[in-house]
Amino acid sequence: MKKLLLLVTFLGLIFPALAQDFKAGAAVRLITPNPLLPVSGGIGTPKKAVEKKGELYVRACVFEKGATRIAIVSVDNLGWPSVLGNKSRALIKGIPPENILIGCTHTHSGPDAYGFPNEKGESFADLAYLNKCVQAIADAVNEALATVSPATLKIAVGDAKGQIAYNYYAPELYDPRCGVIQATATSGENAGKPIVTLVNYAIHPEVIGSDRGILSPDLCGPLCSRLESKVGGVALFMNSAQGGMVTADNRRENTKEANTWEECVRIGELLADEALRILSPANPQPNPTLFCAVRRVSFPIESDIMKYIVKNSPLNYDVAAGDKVVAQVNLLNIGTAQILTIPGEALPNIGYYIKRHMQANVPLLFGLTNDAFGYMLTKVDFNSFKRYEYISRTSLGENTAEIYMPEALKLIAESPQADSYKK
Repeated sequence: MKKLLLLVTFLGLIFPALAQDFKAGAAVRLITPNPLLPVSGGIGTPKKAVEKKGELYVRACVFEKGATRIAIVSVDNLGWPSVLGNKSRALIKGIPPENILIGCTHTHSGPDAYGFPNEKGESFADLAYLNKCVQAIADAVNEALATVSPATLKIAVGDAKGQIAYNYYAPELYDPRCGVIQATATSGENAGKPIVTLVNYAIHPEVIGSDRGILSPDLCGPLCSRLESKVGGVALFMNSAQGGMVTADNRRENTKEANTWEECVRIGELLADEALRILSPANPQPNPTLFCAVRRVSFPIESDIMKYIVKNSPLNYDVAAGDKVVAQVNLLNIGTAQILTIPGEALPNIGYYIKRHMQANVPLLFGLTNDAFGYMLTKVDFNSFKRYEYISRTSLGENTAEIYMPEALKLIAESPQADSYKK
């Protein structure tokens, strides 16, 4: 018996895959309101929805290794404030609240989740619907955790080709890199089949927009449907540093833009196919590391518009003394990928800067995650050009990115390097 134990230990050292304890699970919940609710594309009164194209979902995945568990959640909405995310975290058992990352696809044709007040202080957000979404998030994560099974990972990053995104302010100033993480089951009846395929890419899903009376996941719905139909499992989209103004490339020669559901399908399916192309040559990672760190970062609310929103919204945002908000920033190492969250819409130059300092072969950014406090500009960009008037006005202020970037770099420096990292 003693010899057998020694042999098993020896084999575990020689062949780490035999001692694998990395697991993954995923789940989905439908959150399309019935009857339909007004659509919100940002500040202002939501527009009445008279039809829908596609469905709205909560999509969640859980990764586990040893005592470490993390959850990643994507919500089909413009944003998902921490005041709602924390309600879901309180309903999730078995995962530390700080290890639960909740982001949004940033579709511009979903119900108001911010509780935007008008000039009279009135808000038209449906609080009962938002509470249902809070429960749906918790249910999806709890199910994903309950169904975790041994898994391997494939991870890759590369430029997505084709007419997918561009910068509306300056066409070429955007990040074309698409990151993909896919967990595949290694045992049971689903062995060899994907559990979850996560796509990370910077884009504004605003093909349809908020003015046409259509409730929709925009391009993110067709993206996930395409992935699920082609490889199976659950598909999940996490946005990136898409601020100012990285948007869907629906430009046409003879018309200004193609604002149709068919265009959502074209872009979403093209991005899905590109994600699978980028992933195809990646080698499986049989027993990847899993690490999660968190940092609480305080930001002053310098914008009068943002002060008005957080103080008059029925969601009861937590505003600290001196008109400050505190956001959760996470750093994850998952195999060869390193992920950093952004509590807003960072401009592409901020995204490039952070990625350049990350310690991973596959650096990924999850924008609009754990909070969604408007745009994030550096001081030199803030109110510098006429083009930047709107995004400056709808940011917390000129110091937001200046505070975030050094805090993010500290988090990176204090954390272990991702697998196979080379400087």
